Amino acid sequence: MGFVGLQENGNGDGFSNLPLGTKNKYMRMDAELTENEDASHHRQQAGTNNTKRYVFACVVFASLNSVLLGYDVGVMSGAIIFIQEDLKITEVQEEVLVGCLSIISLLGSLAGGRTSDAIGRKWTMAFAAIIFQAGAVIMTLAPSFLVLMIGRLLAGIGIGFGVMIAPVYIAEISPTIARGSFTSFPEIFINFGILLGYISNYAFSGLSPHISWRIMLAVGILPSVFIGFALFIIPESPRWLAVQNRIEEARLVLLKTIENEGEVEQRLQEILEAAGTANADKSEEKAVWRELLSPSPAVRRMMITGFGVQFFQQITGIDATVYYSPTILKEAGIEDKTKLLAATVAVGFTKTLFILVAIVLIDKVGRKPLLYVSTIGMTMCLFGLSITLSLTKGGVAIPLSILAVCGNVAFFSVGIGPVCWVLTSEIFPLKLRAQASALGAVGNRVSSGVVAMSFLSISRAITVGGTFFVFFLISALSVVFVYIFVPETKGKSLEQIELLFQNVGGWQGGEVELGDVEHLVQKQ
Repeated sequence: MGFVGLQENGNGDGFSNLPLGTKNKYMRMDAELTENEDASHHRQQAGTNNTKRYVFACVVFASLNSVLLGYDVGVMSGAIIFIQEDLKITEVQEEVLVGCLSIISLLGSLAGGRTSDAIGRKWTMAFAAIIFQAGAVIMTLAPSFLVLMIGRLLAGIGIGFGVMIAPVYIAEISPTIARGSFTSFPEIFINFGILLGYISNYAFSGLSPHISWRIMLAVGILPSVFIGFALFIIPESPRWLAVQNRIEEARLVLLKTIENEGEVEQRLQEILEAAGTANADKSEEKAVWRELLSPSPAVRRMMITGFGVQFFQQITGIDATVYYSPTILKEAGIEDKTKLLAATVAVGFTKTLFILVAIVLIDKVGRKPLLYVSTIGMTMCLFGLSITLSLTKGGVAIPLSILAVCGNVAFFSVGIGPVCWVLTSEIFPLKLRAQASALGAVGNRVSSGVVAMSFLSISRAITVGGTFFVFFLISALSVVFVYIFVPETKGKSLEQIELLFQNVGGWQGGEVELGDVEHLVQKQ
């Protein structure tokens, strides 16, 4: 009471009538308390920053395999011009050489799920890089079309492994709040690789036909050095470790990727509960395939969404635009080889720039709005390109065609390009994730291969403009598919998304809020 009275008597701060030494003692205690709070805050902030940097480094290194795929796609669009001139291959051989990579990569994608479950996500990525590099070396030194195809076979298998496993690994190691952005990184690196391929085409186009395409392909070997370094930095997926009953290792990885220790334990518990189902059955592999071949209603919804998005990502003709952009622009009226390859650099730059836009928006705006913008925009650009190539050539057709091609790849990169991989890596339950992602990648590669291996033949039959009108019609269907079958998964944990698909209303229309999913969790 005496202390309160001191304040009430108007003597300043309540410490005024205390002896000077006592007053300074309180002030020192107060200052020390403030300093301790500040130090604690700084330590927490430093821990958060270190966690973010660590996860970012893991995601970047895991995405390096995607540079190989992107570079191969980009470089082949220009290298094929010089391969045709040097090895005297036919148009059919050209289609097979370009398009077979996607079909062959099915072997890698099909084996990827089982391999990653057996040896882990990390070492599956290493295996993918080794196989691709072997193929790239053989292609670089190929004296004939047959040897070139052997190298292409190996490269395709490596790409199949890489395309399937990188998004799965990143989805499993990323914190929920940033999973969409991080899972999009492989798509960024694919686009970066495509841009590098286009630049390589332009840079080496002045050399003799015999040398130029070999150097173009050889440059693609360089990323393997960085992939080798990556293996010493990135950890194994915590979810895979949990399935293998290596719980303590899983916890250590989660502590490095999530700053909040309480959240680490909560996430580990969710993973263990999900993994428990996978470990319950000794004949796990048969059970997984049985579930995929004879799915429950919830898994069937997941498969329709995941495989459908994979299908539409490729069947709308993006690989035709990327692989055959010199052919498309030549149809518009550009004749000079160097100018053709320079124009493709603009296409590659646009594709890369807009994937960066998607990364910024995907966890803020959400998956579904970006898919709407992407599919509607692509539909408009494909229609514009079809009309331009059908009605005119040269003059105004050149800038209009370049604009339509750049617009198409921009809308692809801002939405369905990255969102496709994000969705398929996050919607399936843990025990099915690797195999289902592998099947999704298979569908993606089949669609890509069909487009790439038939584009020249169909264009000869119904013209290039007519072919892009077909792509326009398919793209219009993709808008309808997104509206009906794709739910919003932004901000939900992988385990919550699994529950979302058990609710028909949450799947069709997709506007189920997080609270609704939490209600489902409680009911479970």
